[in-house]
Amino acid sequence: MFVAVRPPEAAVEHLEAFLADRREHAAFRWTPAEQLHLTLAFAADVPDHDVEPLLDGLEAAAGRRTPFEARLAGGGSFPDAARARVLWAGLDLGAAAAARTELDRLAAGARTAVARAGLAVDGQRFRPHVTVARLGRPEDVTRWVRVLDTYDGPAFTVDHVELVASHLGEGPRRRPRHEVLAEVPLGGAPRE
Repeated sequence: MFVAVRPPEAAVEHLEAFLADRREHAAFRWTPAEQLHLTLAFAADVPDHDVEPLLDGLEAAAGRRTPFEARLAGGGSFPDAARARVLWAGLDLGAAAAARTELDRLAAGARTAVARAGLAVDGQRFRPHVTVARLGRPEDVTRWVRVLDTYDGPAFTVDHVELVASHLGEGPRRRPRHEVLAEVPLGGAPRE
């Protein structure tokens, strides 16, 4: 299960159009458009009885944040371009420091909500990115990072987060199937 910001359809379509002609030039496992997201917090194992406390904590954390503008732009790889396992698009928050502060606090609040629900928070330090491809083995993707560096997507408002269950192996080609369990608005409105 994970807490995520999912770019709106227009932003995803713009990125997809940018990548469309380029995908045929690499045998990566490209992330399907409907699964593009920015992970704020990840918990590997969430029993059913912990979902409601997690949602309550997430609602409190998101309620303390205000919506902010962002756009997908640039890119990179993990762990680095010379031996990448993941290729990603970046998140540009503009020149306003307030947006970066809101995103960092939103991620910290999501991780805290997971921990306070009694769950282990997986992952390392928060580094905002949207995974666009995974590689089966480490590979030099310097050329791809340069291509992604030219990407500049449309602006959108981050005004909610989603709690998503990932059902491993249940999607097309044995990929995960994502199920949105709840949308939690920023700024304290009731969740959907």
